[in-house]
Amino acid sequence: MAHSYQRIKQPKISDIIVQELENMILEGSFTAGQKLPPERELAARFEVSRPSLREAIQKLVARGVLISRHGGGTYVCEQLGQSFMDPLQDLLCAHDEFLYDQLEFRDALESLAAYYAALRSTDADKAKLTECFEQLLAANKAQDFKLEAKLDAEFHMVVAAAAHNVVLQHTLRGLHAVLAQSITVNLKNLFEKKAARHKVMEQHERLYHAIMNGQADEARDASHDHLVFVEENLLKMRQEETRIERSLRRHASHE
Repeated sequence: MAHSYQRIKQPKISDIIVQELENMILEGSFTAGQKLPPERELAARFEVSRPSLREAIQKLVARGVLISRHGGGTYVCEQLGQSFMDPLQDLLCAHDEFLYDQLEFRDALESLAAYYAALRSTDADKAKLTECFEQLLAANKAQDFKLEAKLDAEFHMVVAAAAHNVVLQHTLRGLHAVLAQSITVNLKNLFEKKAARHKVMEQHERLYHAIMNGQADEARDASHDHLVFVEENLLKMRQEETRIERSLRRHASHE
């Protein structure tokens, strides 16, 4: 019996470039809102012709992953990775009783990220982590509370990237996008308390050294202990605010 063989279809060069660009976006080499390098530079990097590269870019533009601005270059879509931003999240943030759930989820993910970062971080990851940690130290010494809160969140995102798990990284990025404002405001208030601020810096130092030394269990524990400390303090601050608001309402009703 004669067998009929189908000719194996060779993938188009543009489809291979699409896959490569998608990988770079997923791995964080290109982030949401970032401008892509010029066509000439990208074509040289991928060792492909400019028409093939242009075709790949057009496919990603059609899918909404990239945005092409006339005369202004090509950008990664700014909304990428923000699927967490929906009305349900606004409701969750508005109800204190769900704050525990959000913080618990963040603890589980970030402790896992710290564990894998200690195992998998490359020299480039460690250099980036060191740079961020040193900036955090400088902001701490300068008592720049707002900058320190911003760098605190950034430090945890660098750890997430160093874990080399794209699902974990993008889930955390989405979660941080939702909680960014409240995290920054709450941490700024927390950092104004000298003892708490000193403790948080010690915790970051412990986490940093555990990852740099490849101590996975220690990194996971350091992340967990840090987040539990922050969570407990933020929840106390929320409770204090609620008590003050109730007290003010009572006084207002008696006037």
